[in-house]
Amino acid sequence: MIMMGRFALLVFLEFASMQLLCIAADHDAAIFYDSFEEPFNGRWIVSEKDDYKGIWEHSKSEGHDDFGLLVTEKARKYAIVKELEEPVNLRDGTTVLQYEARFQNGLECGGAYLKYLRPQEAGWKPKEFDNGSPYSIMFGPDICGLTNKVHFILKQKNPKSGEYVEHHLIDPPRVPSDKLSHVYTAILKPDNEISILIDGEVKKKGNFLSAQDFDPPIIPAKTIPDPNEKKPEDWDDRVRIPDPNAVKPDDWDENAPMEIEDMEAVKPEGWLDDEPEEIDDPEATKPEDWDDEEDGVWEAPKIDNPKCQTAPGCGEWKRPMKRNPAFKGIWNPPLVDNPNYKGIWKPRDIPNPNYFELDKPYFDPIAAIGIEIWTMQEGILFDNILIAKDENVAKSYRDTTWKPKFVVEKEKQKAEEEAAGSDDLGGFQKVVFDVLYKFADIPFLSKYKLQILDFIEKGEKQPNLTIGVLVSIVVVILTAIFMLIFSGKKQQPRVEKKTEVAADTSNDQGSSGEKPAEEEKENETGGAAPRQRRRDT
Repeated sequence: MIMMGRFALLVFLEFASMQLLCIAADHDAAIFYDSFEEPFNGRWIVSEKDDYKGIWEHSKSEGHDDFGLLVTEKARKYAIVKELEEPVNLRDGTTVLQYEARFQNGLECGGAYLKYLRPQEAGWKPKEFDNGSPYSIMFGPDICGLTNKVHFILKQKNPKSGEYVEHHLIDPPRVPSDKLSHVYTAILKPDNEISILIDGEVKKKGNFLSAQDFDPPIIPAKTIPDPNEKKPEDWDDRVRIPDPNAVKPDDWDENAPMEIEDMEAVKPEGWLDDEPEEIDDPEATKPEDWDDEEDGVWEAPKIDNPKCQTAPGCGEWKRPMKRNPAFKGIWNPPLVDNPNYKGIWKPRDIPNPNYFELDKPYFDPIAAIGIEIWTMQEGILFDNILIAKDENVAKSYRDTTWKPKFVVEKEKQKAEEEAAGSDDLGGFQKVVFDVLYKFADIPFLSKYKLQILDFIEKGEKQPNLTIGVLVSIVVVILTAIFMLIFSGKKQQPRVEKKTEVAADTSNDQGSSGEKPAEEEKENETGGAAPRQRRRDT
């Protein structure tokens, strides 16, 4: 028995030593790594710009002995930067950017992204680090209003124009909506593939040179509309025009009022014509310190006339108003097809003077890592910032630094849900919302994506609305399906043969949404006139 115990101990010690060796090897393989186990003072430089008043702290993550870089105050701007020992060449093989962020108090409006800065020769200083400091890549979460995304922005210099342009990853993943630790990873591969991972799971893949993956495209369009070409003065782009032959009917009275007195109305019995709706309060007395010369003549406050409480009304009776059946409003001639319609004008395309070709993006080297954010919530914790050339190294760090914390936090969250008696409901809702997020990514629903995501967010914040959210999204999906089925049956614009560009703008034709004036006024007035009120309170 003793021999077996010693054997088990030896096996454990050997396994532990191997794990430590792996961690040490990964650390050596990392180009940059900061666990924030040591205070950041002296290593990271806080911006001295006046706008950045937010205070950074070296603090433990809630529920752990693990330290991180903490945002301590709400409604503040923060800026801090760490220079690298050597610039990182992003054009050389694979590059992995990874870090952890935890919203310990939630995040409703704020950023938690990192900026990977160009060398200082580009025109910035660490103590003057701000939102104008030149970066090569911006990566990480950003939430505020309708914005909810994990940014990936490449800032690249156009070799023709010399200008730096921000290229945004299209349809980036959403930010997890909880208070747990999450790890964000961007993998840049030499074949121009870009992968965004959250908690080790691929959430978005793209290609740097694809026009479908970055906006604006990293490779510009070969042609552009001629900026010097102007629309001819005689170009008529009105699809429909007022009928020039239409004549206002003789019986159309534009001066007829919208409402008239109801001559059939009869004054209710018991109406008190001579009683006012309000009377002086008989119990009110003039204050002893009231000075007529300084305060003016004292008047008793008014109260509702008690006699009017049991009567149908008081004061002068007036007939109520009703809708005038003769009302037609301002006459407008009907719209007819414009015989002179030439289609929607657009300038001709010319070769793009700033067009260029390349086999991979021109990444500026990374010389520093900066955090420059504005946030309405405190409690954002940054941790385990890593730059590596091997995605397996990044995975090893996730497994050894992030995952143990996440497991503990997840178990605690589950225990709290069970204690609140909402585990079954919460689990059901999580499944529902996960499915709905996938629905939002379906291509033919892209037009309605923001609307669907807005419904989902409301449901996540107010779990009792889950069923209502489901119904709302089902209605949106059915509407999209209906539009998809029947949009192809719409009659093509008759002017398509006249111009090639008409087809491109068919969605804009006939979309002015104008209504005849009489319809607008009818909508404003609604149905019957409001009933007579005794008094407004």
